[in-house]
This record gives sequence, structure tokens and C-alpha cells, in this order.
Amino acid sequence: MNQLFSETLKKLRIDKGFSQQALANKMFVTRPTVARWENGSRLPDAVMISRLADVLGVDVNFLLSTVAESDKCPNVIMVDDRKLILTGGLPLLAEVMPNATVTGFTDAEEAIKYAKSNRVALAFLDIELRSTSGLDLCRDLLKINPRTNVVYLTAYTDYSLDAWDTGASGFMLKPITAEGVRKQLEKLRYPFWTGGNNA
Repeated sequence: MNQLFSETLKKLRIDKGFSQQALANKMFVTRPTVARWENGSRLPDAVMISRLADVLGVDVNFLLSTVAESDKCPNVIMVDDRKLILTGGLPLLAEVMPNATVTGFTDAEEAIKYAKSNRVALAFLDIELRSTSGLDLCRDLLKINPRTNVVYLTAYTDYSLDAWDTGASGFMLKPITAEGVRKQLEKLRYPFWTGGNNA
């Protein structure tokens, strides 16, 4: 099963407003072929991936990277300077995303070091961190990997407008809940396979 590629393809197709049949017509393949790509049972070859990139208007390297990363466990981080929040939040994230490697940080610099050596698929960031702003940390993480999904965590709604200007995928009020995390997973800019039931 190649879930990262299949979910990404489905999202790109829907974003373009194409049905499976419409995409098949543009690709000169059958609708069942597109269906197999989207359910993860088959992968298109390099020629088809290049053609998909043209039809969907994305960089071919972006699609190729989803193929390369599909079989790896995604890295998910949570950054909050209060240990109590991490203690409660990390097990919840692991429950919702059983296939992910979930790691917590109380220090933004440690999170940045981790992101430089590990491709982070999703980061849950507290907005008010002791040493820096979660908004700044988001910008730093996106410089390292522009495909990192970022969801802000805060107890205050005041930051919501500022948060959207940073390229984040979502915004959650504390305390986080499993249902709230699942809803955020449905809205990610760059979906990935978590092993949970969010797909």
C-alpha cells in the first residue's frame, strides 16, 4: 500500500476539480487505473508520474518525493514549553497516528535541530513559547522543509489571524482532543499516511 502518494494524488485531483474519469481522460489511461493509484494498490511509473505532474500543475519532484517517502514512518513533533502539555498530548497524538514517530520538545532550538536531521511531516506548535514565538518557529521549520504541516496550539483565540499568515495548516485551542486532531489531519496541505482512521 502506498498511502502517501495515493492520498496526495486524490487531494490534488479534487483540488483541480477533476473526477477520476476526467483525470483518466487527460492522462490517456482508464478510470480503474486512476482508482488503483488512489487506493494505493498500484503506483504509476516514472513516465506517468511526469504526466501527472503536468496535468495537475505540480512539480514532478514533489510527486516523486511522495513515492519515496510513502513507506517510511512519518515524523510528528509537538513543541510546548510546558511539560504537562507534552505529557498529556504526546500519547494522544500517538493514539490517533499509530504509524507516526511522535516526539515532544520543550525548547524550540531542539525542535529545529531535530527537523534538520529528520523530515518532519507534521508539527504541533504552541504559539507562546518561552524562548521564541511559535509563529517564528513555524517559519524556521518551513525553511527547513516547506512540506511540513504546522498546526498551532494555544489557549487564546487572539493569535488566529497572525497564525494564518505563516503558512500553517491549522489552528487548535487547548486542550487538544483526539477528535480535534483527526479534524486537523483532514485539512493538511500535505497529507500523509498515519496508520490511523483519518484517511
